[in-house]
Amino acid sequence: MLTLKQYKEEALKDPALAKAYEELQPEMRVVRALIDARLSQNMTQKELSARTGIAQAEISKLENGTRNPSVRLLQRIAEGMDMELIVAFVPKTKITPIR
Repeated sequence: MLTLKQYKEEALKDPALAKAYEELQPEMRVVRALIDARLSQNMTQKELSARTGIAQAEISKLENGTRNPSVRLLQRIAEGMDMELIVAFVPKTKITPIR
């Protein structure tokens, strides 16, 4: 039986799947940052909803990646968690193949 990590490694050997996976990474980083920030505040989706006026169902959609948030919405969420939204552009890292 394969572990999830092993399955992912095997699946990403498919160039088309690897490309699609890579294209989703910016959205997944936003989702992960949102979840991590909320959890760091020991806050439930329901509590975040109450603080921001954003429906809990919408927060759930943001966190499961089915809704793409605007910067304005992310700012509202950050304020609800008493946090600052910071957007950064960083150089890409190149992975050198092992020979």
